[in-house]
Amino acid sequence: MTAVDSAVSAAPGWAAAPPETRAAALTSVAAALEDARADLVALADEETRLGEARLNGELTRTTFQLAMFADVVRAGAFHDARIDRPDPDWPTGPRPDLRRCRTAVGPVLVFAASNFPFAFSVAGGDTASAWAAGCPVVVKAHPGHPRLSRRTAEAIRAAGLPDGVFVLVEGEDAGVAALRHPGVAAAAFTGSQRGGLALARIAAERPVPIPFYAEMGSVNPSVVTPRAARTRGDEIAQGYAASLTLGAGQFCTNPGLLFAPAGLVDRLALRVRDVPDAPMLNDRIGSAFLAGADALAARPGVRRLVWPDDPSSTAPRLLATDLDAFDAAAAEECFGPLGLVVAYERPSDLPGVLAALPGQLTASLHAEPDEAAGLAPLAAVLAGRAGRVLWNQWPTGVSVTHAMQHGGPYPATTAPSTTSVGTAAIDRFLRPVAFQGWPRELLPPPLRDDNPWNVPQDVR
Repeated sequence: MTAVDSAVSAAPGWAAAPPETRAAALTSVAAALEDARADLVALADEETRLGEARLNGELTRTTFQLAMFADVVRAGAFHDARIDRPDPDWPTGPRPDLRRCRTAVGPVLVFAASNFPFAFSVAGGDTASAWAAGCPVVVKAHPGHPRLSRRTAEAIRAAGLPDGVFVLVEGEDAGVAALRHPGVAAAAFTGSQRGGLALARIAAERPVPIPFYAEMGSVNPSVVTPRAARTRGDEIAQGYAASLTLGAGQFCTNPGLLFAPAGLVDRLALRVRDVPDAPMLNDRIGSAFLAGADALAARPGVRRLVWPDDPSSTAPRLLATDLDAFDAAAAEECFGPLGLVVAYERPSDLPGVLAALPGQLTASLHAEPDEAAGLAPLAAVLAGRAGRVLWNQWPTGVSVTHAMQHGGPYPATTAPSTTSVGTAAIDRFLRPVAFQGWPRELLPPPLRDDNPWNVPQDVR
């Protein structure tokens, strides 16, 4: 496959490129995207219906994370360079000269997402973190925004990256062929559980399996304590409705599952009912949302609180059940503005139910400050089921920062120890190598005594 072959050819040179070369490339791509902002946003709006205000903000996020990873490359800490000097008196026997660092895994295949046409697409976080690690990137464009993908690729090429460091392919067959190519060393995906698991299976069944980092969505359970409901119920209801319906419910972090005291249910319904409908990304996603909402509403013990008169409308929907009737199997993402409220009476009944939930990207707890000491068991359960836990906040809005964790236990992701947002996202595309007794001139720059890349070194 010519596209992947070019990435394979580029891999050694890109991995060996000095930090400033890679950092300058990342900032050049960010600048090229900014130069093309008007064209890119207009195309994105035509293809995704997300609106220019939202898309401008997302493009800013995209250029910011490229610049942030440029800073990560310059700092060099991700190499994790460790140097053990020879020690004849080492307690377990004479210690040789050992030097260990992390290096690029090789070409990375990125499957672009539909709902973030900039931040999780052609030049998004997966691409930026792979480039920063020293890996060429082959991007499989999402069919939901093909013209935007091609225009973004044009902007990237205008930034002057070396040949093969960036390649765009289109079509399901091309994506699967790239995943099977022996030169691809890792792959990243953001999308549905069905699609993610199908691709993960291909990655695992290759003659040489490769890591497949899939983020596959979540219902992001939130819990409201009785005291919080009594003290600020209107505020909580308003915040929930806004987070649930943000982006027409097409975020992987919308809080689709809420455990709340029965007295809060009517206020939640009132707020959700006030939210107007919004266009979804495309007709296919809209149809899937309607089918998923109907299926959840048909479950035993589930009743409709907010439901449009027009069954073809994609307006927000809110369902309710009680804790006794709740089935953890209902905790399956329905991509769109759909929420399920589970009414409970005794907070002591919650930990067992929450512990049975599948893995999640986020979990949130809404409580009063002086309740914190007594909520440790509940907090521990939530942290055990999710990659990011929030206190008195809603999960939509994933900050691009150093401490962010956007991942979680299966089936939220296929690799719960990793993140697809934040500077730790680079870890996915690195592997450690130790050099024992090697001549100094053959060592990689991060492990040399003269430290030409000026990276942090742990010398012992």
